[in-house]
Amino acid sequence: MYEEAAERAHKQRLKSQLGLRGLLLPLLESWQLWAVLILSGLSIGYIGGMLDVLVAWLSDLRAGRCTYQFLYNQSVSGEICHEWLTWSEYLNVTSPAGQALLQSFVYVVLAVCFAGSAAVLVQFYAPYAFHTGSEYISSRTTDAPKLTPKSLVVPEIKAILGGFVLDEFLSPWTLLIKALGLALAVASGLSLGKEALREHLQNQSQRRKILAAAATAGVAVAFGSPLGGVLFGLEELDSALFSNEQLMWRAFVTSVVAATTLAYIDPFGIGKLVLFQVTTSQQWREFELVPWLGLGVAGGVLGALLIRLNVQVALFRKNSPFNRQPLLEVIVGAAVTGIVSWPIVFMRDQTSTLVANLFVECDPAKDYHGLCNSARTWENTTLLVLTAALKVVLTAWTFGMNLPAGIFLPTIGIGASLGRCLGMLLQEWHKAYPRAWIFSSCPPEGTCIYPGFYSVVGAAALLGGVTRMTVSLVVIIFELTGALSHVLPIMLAVMTSKFVGDYFGKGIYDTWIAMHGYPYLPPAEFRDQGETAASVMVPVDNIISVNGRQVFASELDDLLATCDYDGFPVLDGECLLGWITRDKLRRALDNILNDVRSAGRQVNLADVTCTFVPNQDGFEREDLSNVLDKAPMQMRKEVPLQVVVTTFQKLAQALLHSSDERVGVVDVGWGSGR
Repeated sequence: MYEEAAERAHKQRLKSQLGLRGLLLPLLESWQLWAVLILSGLSIGYIGGMLDVLVAWLSDLRAGRCTYQFLYNQSVSGEICHEWLTWSEYLNVTSPAGQALLQSFVYVVLAVCFAGSAAVLVQFYAPYAFHTGSEYISSRTTDAPKLTPKSLVVPEIKAILGGFVLDEFLSPWTLLIKALGLALAVASGLSLGKEALREHLQNQSQRRKILAAAATAGVAVAFGSPLGGVLFGLEELDSALFSNEQLMWRAFVTSVVAATTLAYIDPFGIGKLVLFQVTTSQQWREFELVPWLGLGVAGGVLGALLIRLNVQVALFRKNSPFNRQPLLEVIVGAAVTGIVSWPIVFMRDQTSTLVANLFVECDPAKDYHGLCNSARTWENTTLLVLTAALKVVLTAWTFGMNLPAGIFLPTIGIGASLGRCLGMLLQEWHKAYPRAWIFSSCPPEGTCIYPGFYSVVGAAALLGGVTRMTVSLVVIIFELTGALSHVLPIMLAVMTSKFVGDYFGKGIYDTWIAMHGYPYLPPAEFRDQGETAASVMVPVDNIISVNGRQVFASELDDLLATCDYDGFPVLDGECLLGWITRDKLRRALDNILNDVRSAGRQVNLADVTCTFVPNQDGFEREDLSNVLDKAPMQMRKEVPLQVVVTTFQKLAQALLHSSDERVGVVDVGWGSGR
């Protein structure tokens, strides 16, 4: 509310300029905003593409190297490196046992090195690059609600778009460390995704709106889905903010620019925005709705299970030695993941590579680890189920380590494995009993069941069960597959997983918000039980306030040094004069010191008296009334609590004052919306 008022005042000042300045300054302001949005889209697309290239090279480095160019990965611009050698071949190890031992040793050691390096970068150089899980510290006397040094993902973005300022999460240095750390963490083989970076870029000007546009562009780059990214912002981030038609348009432009930049870079050399982008045109039959419905149920159940496991691991971590030694946990986690993954061929590759091969239908020329060998169906299905089960456990553990990370990609990998497994079993059933009544709609000859699309449906179902995305998820999968005729099965699976998941509890984002007490109110409708605003207000006697009539500058300086609140109420006796933000108060004190020094006087802040009331008694005081917000949001204490909550939700309010003298203040409290 305050930010919007300040922005309106700024625009009015620009328009009030006389002559040509009054015409050009508003246009220049608008062009600056579009320039920031376009540059953000270009940056997100470029960094996303470079990140994909770096991850591919580091991942392949765990298996071998290209002899004629060390910096080439196994696939160079879509072409195979014909002089690619595994480490056992490069070191001339001929014994089968020696080859297996050497390859597994290098695989695990490099995983530990990559993950450990990422953790060191985060812990010692940019603590805010950690993916999520920051602890919310609350105190009513000395510290305002604040977030400890962790990184920025969807829960933190929701808090920022709800009106809260978390400056330290968005510095360029944090972005750089997060980019490097994310590439190393993903390349280590840990069960995490790389979409966390793509929600980071933003600009100081009109922060919330640009951050919202950048977040949608991040999803667009992560999935190659510009439209899905915009719908993700509308569905998951802030529906009230995205209901602004102009903001949706800006978000769409930023997403398109980011996706176009990624397409120009073509990090995989195959003309795809993401490695697992596929084209699906096969016809589906009505009886397949039943197994797809089953995938939806499984997605909801497994999604809820993964969330509960993740919460239990987070609670265990808080009271374990890993809480004091996060680097040790990362090293142990990388070693365990590498040791467990090596014997299972489907876990040995990067999750993006696994998903890309599970999504496509069988091609005899490209048989991924014997996946299309009908003689190995039971062996492959067993390995796929084992892969999914282990990834559930590893993802629940990894999502919370001291690393930049995302949840999308490992979740997609789990669902794709289960979906492919179900599709393969149905395909073998059809081959064994082609005349069974359930297959009566199938052609007498040819293929009836397509396991690749079952993998797509399974991925959508599990991602929906974990994140509780609905419309945006369907559109993202549609843009990935390009199959309009297959939207109905995807919708059915996502809808079912959402219903089942909601029965067991909240999604992953809302769970993290509740667990760590982020200052965020969900858009859900609230009904009070007769409570009023007075029942949730903090009494004014328990609030740190500023004496508006007379206060020493040294007292204000001490207040800023000892308290971390974003602002303070200013009182004149029992009368509320207004609200002063922390930044404005800091700038006002700095201006006072600069004015004194420019006059050549040496004076202590303890000798400077300030007032927020226009000076009327003749005494010399520094007038700070011009930096005071004289009209903060106010309500009477008798207002129903439902109206108060709705006001917070719609206006992204952080504070409400009682319009009655010396009653109190209500704010978005520590995870409860107090």
